[in-house]
Amino acid sequence: MSFSLITKNELARVVGPRLCCKTSELAALIKMDGSLQINGRKIALSIANHNAAVARKVIKLSKDLFGIQTEVLVKKKVRLRKNNVYMVRIPPQPELQKMLIKLGMLNGDGSFQEDMPEGLLQKECCRRSYLRGIFLGGGSVNNPGGTYHLEIITGDGRHAEAISGLLQQFGLPARISSRKQWYVVYLKDSEQIVECLNIMGAHTALLEYENTRIYKDMRNKVNRLVNCETANLNKTIDAAMRQSENIRVIAGSIGIEKLPHSLREVAELRLHYPDASLKELGEMMDPPLGKSGVNHRLRKLDKIAEKLNSGALFSVPVKSGRNRH
Repeated sequence: MSFSLITKNELARVVGPRLCCKTSELAALIKMDGSLQINGRKIALSIANHNAAVARKVIKLSKDLFGIQTEVLVKKKVRLRKNNVYMVRIPPQPELQKMLIKLGMLNGDGSFQEDMPEGLLQKECCRRSYLRGIFLGGGSVNNPGGTYHLEIITGDGRHAEAISGLLQQFGLPARISSRKQWYVVYLKDSEQIVECLNIMGAHTALLEYENTRIYKDMRNKVNRLVNCETANLNKTIDAAMRQSENIRVIAGSIGIEKLPHSLREVAELRLHYPDASLKELGEMMDPPLGKSGVNHRLRKLDKIAEKLNSGALFSVPVKSGRNRH
């Protein structure tokens, strides 16, 4: 079961605290998934959704709020023939037109109202319920283990702008994009998606989202640290192999014993401890030497090996003192 379906199943069980909240949520569901059939003066309404729990909620809200009689049809999707489509049909009846006027779908004179029903959105609890109904009607949210993405799809550009404005009232800067004939209102930031789930009342999904997000962030952090350590280790090994090879070139050409004591000491230690770090080599020396001092001496050995490889003539002075460089 997808995370989006889990979230919708939870939201389908959430019931607004007041009649006005339930009315707002039903209005949103019909706005997103409803279609009117008009035959003369007779009006019928159909609400189609792919989620059985959402269809049950439409039936319950319609009956509890307006005493509406409903019919339910179940059919397969036309293209994939895999998932069911649940069609809640409200046949012509006197209560239907009153319901549509109350929900802001029709004006008092029977003309259509295309805008969002602002009269139902005066209270914050009603705006939360309306947003929940919109998400149930046309929303989805990705599993936080992948990319962070929450979207609401509508076929009406003006409605998309209104949905974006509603989200912005809750401090969520939603964006709008077009996808073929649809308009997509979406959030990409994980913190904003968490806040949206909280606003709609999907608290269990929110906790699951947060747990997965934290685990994902920790895993990414560990991977970055491991990659960094691996890169550093590879650089150390490559440098140690190069240094050892250069010291062998010197040993085969002029002999390590011809080097000054300071260079001879670090050369012998590097050959005996090829896996040691600069810090570890410095701690083995007498007296101990810092990383920069060890690195300086090894660079001198690299230059001597380069000259030997190029065939250049030079002399290496033999010094009895233990100068650091």
